[in-house]
Amino acid sequence: MSDDNPYAALALRDFRLLLIGRLFATLALQIQGMAVGWQVYALSKSALYLGLIGLSEALPSLGVALYAGHVADMIDRRSIVLSVLSSIVVSVALLGACSATMSGSPMLVMIIFAIIALSGLARGFYAPAMFGMVSDIVPRELYGNAAAWNTASWQASSVVGPILGGFLYVCFGPAITYAFATALLAASLVCIAFVNSSSPVNPKNDLSVFENIKEGIAFVFANQVILGAMALDLFAVLFGGAVALLPIFTSEIFHQGPQALGMLRAAPSIGSFIVAAFLTHKPLVRNAGAILLASVAGFGFCMIGFGLSTSFFFSLFLLALSGAFDGISIYVRSTIVQLATPNELKGRVAAVNSIFIGSSNEIGEFESGVTAKFLGLVPSVVFGGCMTLLVVLTTAIKAPKLRALHMHELQRPEQS
Repeated sequence: MSDDNPYAALALRDFRLLLIGRLFATLALQIQGMAVGWQVYALSKSALYLGLIGLSEALPSLGVALYAGHVADMIDRRSIVLSVLSSIVVSVALLGACSATMSGSPMLVMIIFAIIALSGLARGFYAPAMFGMVSDIVPRELYGNAAAWNTASWQASSVVGPILGGFLYVCFGPAITYAFATALLAASLVCIAFVNSSSPVNPKNDLSVFENIKEGIAFVFANQVILGAMALDLFAVLFGGAVALLPIFTSEIFHQGPQALGMLRAAPSIGSFIVAAFLTHKPLVRNAGAILLASVAGFGFCMIGFGLSTSFFFSLFLLALSGAFDGISIYVRSTIVQLATPNELKGRVAAVNSIFIGSSNEIGEFESGVTAKFLGLVPSVVFGGCMTLLVVLTTAIKAPKLRALHMHELQRPEQS
């Protein structure tokens, strides 16, 4: 099976099931995210509350991330993913039930925050286990191809999810929207249940929890390429995310409703999906580090343009372009981390990565909400884009190994 074949990873039955399962889960969570954002803003009319949605999910996820990485390297990763998905099914079903029975209650927003926090606790275990599962079922020579397909699948569901969520919300209301997302999560659970995956026994499973966690952190901070890629995305996403503010842009700048919000939320994923589909056929080999830096800079410029735009369609274009740049960044970073990390450390490194990257999306939403409250809507987005450009410049100076990286330099057998 040649790694030159763009469909090589798809030839693996278990990877196909994993991919479909992730697609259903991402689709469901995008629908949920769109519905929660619009519902909370409709109830509160507060930019700060929109930011708090992300924070209420990120803090529990961050709190368990390092321990979750340890667990993902100690026990079967597939069983962890199944447990996490089961918990999220319950959480989204509760959102639907509460929306149906408490639509007029002033406590509904606080209950939504509480449910999102519980979901975040479960999702803290998801990323390390899922990251390790990929290397449990995919040969090393196909890591890059698998990363491209994972990105394409994630972005495809991110395109459809917000648009579908907006349609469901307008036509049927929040309760039915959450019910639909629950059904998709149940389908994801079924797909993952049929994956034949067995995690290798960690040769250092006699170490304490603290020692195992410390080993994973030390590996990341000793590797300039991995650390630089993670730090770049952390601060770029932290300062460059305007997604949390899209309900305000939709309502107050563009004077439109939930369906338009769904289009705006989907636009970045359209751009990213196109790039991901291209990268499955034309993977990056040379100048990967320089391309990574340039793509994050492009993302920052798009955020500045979006903040200044008053045209709905031009804003759609800028968000799609930002997604294209972000798609390149995701592909390069995920491939770097997969190739440069020994399998017995995958869970712990993915846990550090989730702290750097995964939760930075939610904390970035909180940062956007806070800066919008104090600086104003447009200045907060422009400020975030400028900070993203500063982060790129700093990373280029401080991480010369990342700046000079060619992907083929990592294409060698992993070392334990």
